[in-house]
Amino acid sequence: MSGGNDAGERADYHVRMQAQRRARESARARLLVEEFVRTAVARGLATVELTARPWSGSGRYPTGVVGWYLKRDHSIGIGTDASYYLLVVAPQRFGRWRGVTLTPSDPPLQVGEGARDGESAPLAEFLRLRLEAGNDFP
Repeated sequence: MSGGNDAGERADYHVRMQAQRRARESARARLLVEEFVRTAVARGLATVELTARPWSGSGRYPTGVVGWYLKRDHSIGIGTDASYYLLVVAPQRFGRWRGVTLTPSDPPLQVGEGARDGESAPLAEFLRLRLEAGNDFP
């Protein structure tokens, strides 16, 4: 009977180890984002109010968050406070007029992990490309 308990303990161990790995990766990613913000500010990169789009439907919702879009499709943003935002949200009634409240996410080292080919890349690469684009970013 202890075999089932051992399996449960092993599963718990793996869950804890994965959570610790994600936390370490996110801490490293946070440093990259903070460096991006320092560099963007030093270079005078223009900021915009980030908008979010509903995962179903169309249109954009104001968020009140100021920063930079990280991806050309405006699905990820970086706030001036070095917060990482996913900008695809659940549809909100009257969201276009009232706006939505964003909650920062833990930044990943690999953006779009598990996505289709060509949609996943290291966070450092997205940050580098965004800085290189300067104020010409769409």
